[in-house]
Amino acid sequence: MTTITIYHNPRCSTSRKALELLREQGVEPKVIEYLKTPPSVSELEAIARASGEPLRALLRTKQPEYLEQGLDDPKLSEDELARAMHATPVLIERPIVVGPKGARLGRPVERVLEVLG
Repeated sequence: MTTITIYHNPRCSTSRKALELLREQGVEPKVIEYLKTPPSVSELEAIARASGEPLRALLRTKQPEYLEQGLDDPKLSEDELARAMHATPVLIERPIVVGPKGARLGRPVERVLEVLG
């Protein structure tokens, strides 16, 4: 059986809904509370590749830290963004679900079903 992983924030209603939706589908995912255990730089880059989106698509642009760290600069590399996200995990958009068919940001929440095998 393939492992499904959710990068989860239990305080986020969308993240809770995504976890509930997975469980309704009979999936018990590996739950990573990314604020406590942030993904590494290489994991973030791999998640972005698996999603087919640029890393910037997984960045929470409404966080004050986004502007404070100058992350709105379009010249920043994927590596620089990943390092900022790892160092300041509140910048990671949520929920992110990784499965056999790639990775998806759960906004809207039903998108997480796209990665199930």
